[in-house]
Amino acid sequence: MQTKFVEGVGGKLAEQWVATLLTPAFAFWAGGLAAWVYRYGWIPLLTQFTQLSEPLQITLLVGTLLGVATSAFVVQRFDFAVLRFLEGYWFRWFPLRWLLVYWQKKRYEKSYQRWQALMGKRKQQELTTVETEDLARLDWWLIHTPRQPDQLMPTRLGNLLRAAELRPRNKYGLDAVICWSRLWLLLPDAVKKDLQEARADLNTAARVWLWSLLFMVWTIWAWWAAPVGIIAAIFAYYSWALDAARNYGELIEATFDTHRHLLYQSLRWDLPDKPSEERQMGQKLTEYLWRGL
Repeated sequence: MQTKFVEGVGGKLAEQWVATLLTPAFAFWAGGLAAWVYRYGWIPLLTQFTQLSEPLQITLLVGTLLGVATSAFVVQRFDFAVLRFLEGYWFRWFPLRWLLVYWQKKRYEKSYQRWQALMGKRKQQELTTVETEDLARLDWWLIHTPRQPDQLMPTRLGNLLRAAELRPRNKYGLDAVICWSRLWLLLPDAVKKDLQEARADLNTAARVWLWSLLFMVWTIWAWWAAPVGIIAAIFAYYSWALDAARNYGELIEATFDTHRHLLYQSLRWDLPDKPSEERQMGQKLTEYLWRGL
């Protein structure tokens, strides 16, 4: 019995070690160790470690594991704040915010004008192969960008998530911010699981971005820490966070497309008879949820 208990505890500890080793926190501290060794070498570190007794060595290793796990837990608390920062929810008086929003508006106007021109040629069946591909790209980009200039965010990540929030209102009159918490309680478990996994992926990308910036602190010992941190931050944003945001936003839209009727039924509201009536009914339902009758 005692042997099985020890084996069970040992197995759980091994799983904890593996889980900790696969976190960005471990990569951060391992990078710090590598930077320190780059500056001072392995010999001083190994000499001090081997001089410790075996119980102290085990205690040091366990303490290191706990320290890594604690730092991972602390940084994880900032997922939402980091994500909001990457979306562009900055102080309104911040000059960079105004410049980026202005650039986003100009880009939107240029893209929309190009889209209109290509749609006109499409109706006349005069599109070339390159123009057809360009139209598909612009159409996708415009759909995943807020329609109104005053709704644009300073970053692409912010525009992706803002557009996802606005599409249920544009199509069905349902404000996603107000209706989401109520609709969430009614969703099937399988849908909730997909949404949770997509949101966890987005949060992880934001967390990796933050750890990448923090990694640059090791430049005090090694010059290469700065470029490694910058490259990792760029990867976390452009190759991870943007893809995760697209996936999460599309799942939110799909949830409203296929499960919005649950909201009407649970609140004992009549379902819209025709699609043309849905926006008006959705606006009334949103107002009811926000202010009551």
